[in-house]
Amino acid sequence: MTARPPFRADIVGSFLRPAPLADARHRRAQGELAEEGLRAVEDAAVADLVAKESAAGLQVASDGEFRRSWWHFDFFGGLDGVDIVDLDHGIQFQGVQTGHRGIRVSGPIGFSDAHQFLAHFRALQKDAASVGTVPKFTIPAPTVLDFRLEPDAVDPAFYDGRDAIVDDLVRAYRDALAAFYDAGARYLQFDDTAWAYLCSEVELGKARERGIRTDGIAERYATLLNRVLDGKPDDLVVTTHVCRGNFRSTWISSGGYEPVAEQLLGNTGYDGYFLEYDSERAGGFEPLRFLPEGDKIAVLGLITTKTGGLEHADAVRRRIDEAQAFAPLEQLALSPQCGFASTEEGNALTEDEQWAKIRLVVDTAASVWG
Repeated sequence: MTARPPFRADIVGSFLRPAPLADARHRRAQGELAEEGLRAVEDAAVADLVAKESAAGLQVASDGEFRRSWWHFDFFGGLDGVDIVDLDHGIQFQGVQTGHRGIRVSGPIGFSDAHQFLAHFRALQKDAASVGTVPKFTIPAPTVLDFRLEPDAVDPAFYDGRDAIVDDLVRAYRDALAAFYDAGARYLQFDDTAWAYLCSEVELGKARERGIRTDGIAERYATLLNRVLDGKPDDLVVTTHVCRGNFRSTWISSGGYEPVAEQLLGNTGYDGYFLEYDSERAGGFEPLRFLPEGDKIAVLGLITTKTGGLEHADAVRRRIDEAQAFAPLEQLALSPQCGFASTEEGNALTEDEQWAKIRLVVDTAASVWG
């Protein structure tokens, strides 16, 4: 196994919320539990999760996103100048729609040390240290904020249109990286649905309806990300997870990585790429040919988190063998395809099935890489 992340056996980040935590969040929403009471339940749940991750053989620990309702809105809502607002619609998945929430830029975008995710990271860091694993913290990519903006979501009193937010968005993320690094973070992940949507003509059409210029958008997003990542400390690993949508076991986007692979894999400054490869919607491994030679790692998401059925280890190993036709084995790793609960509702599988999949990742990685 590797000493530097991403690890040969790794995870995307989120886990099913245990029943006591789900109950506490519900009681808090109903005004039946004080904030301090919820915090105590969250602390206990995260500590238990980190211990289970270690016991399963992982070198990495996440907090399961247990302190969040949404994988992205909770972070965006903590930025200066960004509000999470009610809309008349949610995000449409296959056969189901999310809650009616959206992003509004209501002032200058910024990141301050008061952002609650810094406290969340420090708590995870303490729990991970107790079992000797590496804390991994996930935040949504800046491209997601840009891609999910509705028409007229940017207050003209502060910005002359959506394109005018980019400089402040870059500055906010650079400040966030510095703040997490100062807090002790050495492994961060930018979760990103935008790149997967760029592989779908359907989603590109929806983007144009929202006022997004899609011509040259992959190049613009690569430039945006590189401005964020440029100059980051050498010992800070930043990866990305490219997601096609993950809400209550359903999805949004279909399409292989070919339309964006050259920009995403070849021209962005990430240290690793968590790529979904659990279904035909992801296409083949051919886009891996754009992974530059060197230290960058493509983490193959071959174990689905959307259903509880356990994959066969031999079939997973065969898929890794197929990927080697386009990228060397030393630049590959293995993980589940996504998190198990990108929102607090979670996917349609049991906790036992969830942990069986984690053990399959660990055992298969050990058999392939030693």
